[in-house]
Amino acid sequence: MKKFKILNLYACLGGNRYKWDEVGIEANLNLEITAVEIDEELAKLYQERFPNDKIVIADAHQYLIENYKKFDFIWSSPPCPSHSKSRFANASSDKTKTKPIYPDLKLYEEIIFLQHYYTNGKYVVENVYPFYEPLIAGKKRGRHIYWTNFNIPNEIGRLSPMMETKGDMPRWCEFHEYDFYKYKGSQRTQKIARNLVDYEAGRTILEIALGIIRKSNPKQLDLF
Repeated sequence: MKKFKILNLYACLGGNRYKWDEVGIEANLNLEITAVEIDEELAKLYQERFPNDKIVIADAHQYLIENYKKFDFIWSSPPCPSHSKSRFANASSDKTKTKPIYPDLKLYEEIIFLQHYYTNGKYVVENVYPFYEPLIAGKKRGRHIYWTNFNIPNEIGRLSPMMETKGDMPRWCEFHEYDFYKYKGSQRTQKIARNLVDYEAGRTILEIALGIIRKSNPKQLDLF
């Protein structure tokens, strides 16, 4: 079985990665996945969830530029809070204590870098649709935006539930098929759950990158 090397940056708990093993079987590929996550607690939980992946505790932004040539497929989901509409709305209101912050332009550094330097295979950069007009045109899908070097469908994944209070967490556990209460680190659990990529979107995008067409019957697949 042919090896296919994947780099999963800002891996968090592997929302996008959750169904990739199924895609590897569909494509008859041995997926070798390297995940990069700087939060040690998240990295530990990711490793428990995906014991066959190589997990690297490091700055994903720096890891990309040093290792991009080693991989056939790259997925990057840089931190999104500085770009999100909800945070901007809170920071613009006198009724909250949220302070304005600069948008983290490492997002666009990675997009430009991959567009011009990465020639090995397919890439995806994913983020929330920002409160401003994107500086580089991407593909808006629901509440998210994707920059890729291949076409993706107009509709991807499922509509995620809204989260207003901590009491909504069980719905997110069910949606992502993960117990977020396991996390004991310093980040807010609600933020982690809300930012995790829908696994159906992750599966669909990898299928398309590999040339798999999923028909209405999920067991009926074509390769092109």
